[in-house]
Amino acid sequence: QVQLVESGGGLVQAGGSLRLSCAASGRSFSTYTMGWFRQAPGKEREFVAAISRSGSNTNYADSVKGRFTISRDNAKNTVYLQMNSLKPEDTAVYYCAADLGIPYSDYTLTGYWGQGTQVTVSS
Repeated sequence: QVQLVESGGGLVQAGGSLRLSCAASGRSFSTYTMGWFRQAPGKEREFVAAISRSGSNTNYADSVKGRFTISRDNAKNTVYLQMNSLKPEDTAVYYCAADLGIPYSDYTLTGYWGQGTQVTVSS
């Protein structure tokens, strides 16, 4: 079992940056592939980024590649999402996820979810 708590969302202008954090409880954090998903109103939840257990491998959705960076600190049981060059279409609730399945993009295979944090990008 793992519990996830996101923070760092907010309102930002287009072109700006935000850093999301996700703090995980439990001693097994380093055994989970971690990731971020997002869901905009009226749309299906979509994959954003994933990071391997050691942090050595990362994957990104094409829509965020080159703008977002996922990282993790296993000593702090925390995963991050650095979001740069934000666009209005990035507006969504962002969810931290643990124990991603294969393929990472299939959110129905994910084991654990945070409660979500709102990110709003104004034009």
